[in-house]
Amino acid sequence: MKKILVPIMAMTMIATLGACGSKNTEAPEPESEMQKKVAQYAPFDLTTDMSILTDNEKDLIKIFLQISEVMDDLFWEQSFGTENRAKLDELTDPCMREFAEIQYGAWDRLDAENPFLPGYGAKPKGANFYPVDMTKEEFNALEDPEKTSQYTVLRRDEQGKLVVVPYHVAYATQLAKVDSLLGEAIAICQDEGLKKYLVARREAFRTDDYFASDMIWMDMKKSRLDFVVGPIENYEDALFGYKAAYEAFVLVKDEKWSNDLARFTKMLPELQKQLPCDPKYKKEVPGTDSDLNVYDVIYYAGDCNAGSKTIAINLPNDERVHLKKGTRRLQLKNAMNAKFQTIMLPIANLMICDDQIDNVKFDAFFSNVCYHEVAHGLGIKNTVTGQGPVRKALQNQYSAYEEAKADIAGLFIVQTLIEKGEITNITVEDAYVTFIAGILRSVRFGASEAHGVANMMCFNYFQDHGAFTRDANGKYVIDVEKTRAALEGWTAEVIAMEGNGDYDAAKAYAEKNGKVRQDLAADLKKIEEANIPVDIVYNQGADVLFK
Repeated sequence: MKKILVPIMAMTMIATLGACGSKNTEAPEPESEMQKKVAQYAPFDLTTDMSILTDNEKDLIKIFLQISEVMDDLFWEQSFGTENRAKLDELTDPCMREFAEIQYGAWDRLDAENPFLPGYGAKPKGANFYPVDMTKEEFNALEDPEKTSQYTVLRRDEQGKLVVVPYHVAYATQLAKVDSLLGEAIAICQDEGLKKYLVARREAFRTDDYFASDMIWMDMKKSRLDFVVGPIENYEDALFGYKAAYEAFVLVKDEKWSNDLARFTKMLPELQKQLPCDPKYKKEVPGTDSDLNVYDVIYYAGDCNAGSKTIAINLPNDERVHLKKGTRRLQLKNAMNAKFQTIMLPIANLMICDDQIDNVKFDAFFSNVCYHEVAHGLGIKNTVTGQGPVRKALQNQYSAYEEAKADIAGLFIVQTLIEKGEITNITVEDAYVTFIAGILRSVRFGASEAHGVANMMCFNYFQDHGAFTRDANGKYVIDVEKTRAALEGWTAEVIAMEGNGDYDAAKAYAEKNGKVRQDLAADLKKIEEANIPVDIVYNQGADVLFK
């Protein structure tokens, strides 16, 4: 299914799909159920001030967009399968087709992965990383250390036995195109740091060893362009949480906003010490050779473009890089502002009490998201119980707890920096109220995936500890002091859960507390009835950027 540089959601059916609604801002009110689903996504043009870029940088962007298309194809293969994707051409309902493109498959990522396409049952937990008929017992019996690698898939041989296949073998045809395009980019790249990264990333695609390129990417801090590309996040593997999915972001740095944030990186070790948890869980010293920068994102592809869209990046995921250099935290300002204006403010106006509505501010939203990413680098990476890395000990529970830690410890950091006088454009109350409004926004992504479970564990903890109540009109009233106490208590509990590495305890807690309760369900229904979009769908690519 060949694509030109047009939005992935539209593909070759732009004219037809425009009639469905997501790309047409003047479309009539949705009528069918599928039209309503498509209308959950507000259209937004991904662009930036292209006049600040050199001709060379623009040429590089065009190559990066082509590579991103391949990442998109690879993610389709991993999440849905090539044969299933081809069947989308047979759909006669344009809205169903468009929604399938948004979701990268037959299952609604904002509705507990429930199927919406006819003929499909429950989504395989292992997506297309493992044979659908593989059992956990069969997996555990396989004697191959590479079976848990992030960069292998499991297949069956001619005798029906499980075999492990490296990504660079399984996806050799697509990666050959990536290799060629990276060669073109390397040949014209003028920024030495970016060139060095592209060379290393090219080798990583050939070998499935991304450590060296991740380390080089950590040092790539001066380039105005950035290109996050490769198999990165593990969310799509809901069976074990092992396998990384392909994706790509094409980014342009916002120099002014980035400079304003740069000073906070050196504060990470001190912030680690101040975390409100048992000292044994914060003995690791986070790296400070990392940066905190702001970008406009001009293209999403693959995993990051499926369903709900991320508004910040915290990478690499490799714990070895974390301990040596930390992470890079990239804030996607244009995407963040789009969600705040089109989704979060309407929700806040509907659900936050009149006395606190003015506390919902973009600067607070920006800070909460920004320090969520900072908080990923804090806490503990290796269990205190001798079970090795937290990621391996918690298996498929890891992503939810890591997101929960980032949510709550990030808010703790914002509170701390405000009280230290480092953040001066918002108050602690602004941060708290905006945080609660932010959960009401993000929990609409669904409570089935990692971010959703994390949102619900936090929301329910806050509710159980009196952080908020509802007034006579059903609007939220945030108690500042009780929120402070709940914040510290939940931070300590999440970090301990990671540090102990007790899979059974983590799973039991998440199953009990990571769900939408009845009162919140009523609130979400109220928001839904107000026809407030749930997320963003992007108009993106060369046609949008180079008008």
